Amino acid sequence: MTLAQPEQGGLSPADGRPPGTAPPVQRGSLAVTACMETLQVGYLHAVAAAAGCSLSQPFPDNGIDWHVSHSAPGHTVDDEVTIKVQLKCTYQIPPVPPAPRPAEKGRSTPRRRGDTFSFTLDNDHLAKLARAPVAVHKILVVMLVPRSQEDWLRAGHDRLDLRHCCYWVNLAGHPITGRRRTTVRIPTSRIFDDRALCEIMTRVGRGGTP
Repeated sequence: MTLAQPEQGGLSPADGRPPGTAPPVQRGSLAVTACMETLQVGYLHAVAAAAGCSLSQPFPDNGIDWHVSHSAPGHTVDDEVTIKVQLKCTYQIPPVPPAPRPAEKGRSTPRRRGDTFSFTLDNDHLAKLARAPVAVHKILVVMLVPRSQEDWLRAGHDRLDLRHCCYWVNLAGHPITGRRRTTVRIPTSRIFDDRALCEIMTRVGRGGTP
């Protein structure tokens, strides 16, 4: 018996999928927000591993998600330095668009789209992150993800792509402006990866700020 083949560019007669696409899977019933929290923790673990840092979770949680520690011979304040990391994750902010090409000589350079994005925090939470001076520095790490879980990961033989990206900011000294919540700006130049984490730890290890 000969099975009919779908025409190129058409739909498969079996389930209506375009040719070459993976079949749908039955995902668990865990709330999407809980899955987002798990995803960003996976991102943090990957970055910490590549940076040679150790991770610990405060127990009980007092408004800070993780402690990240880094040992290096170049540190002057101690042989091991630690920062506190607060994680946030959202799909309500689209991925950052590519920056436009540099302005031609003699023309002013306009402000680039995507230099920052806004993120809103409860005032009590911001007050903890904005406190200064502190003995242990804190950073906020915000992850932007696609709305659909189907688009969070792409696995291949040579890599695992996790979408989209985490960005970090030091909010020490940031003012509280709203009645209950305050909007802060997150610079998209501060991509949170292993190099960024090592540079943060190097500055803290020399007695500076993140």
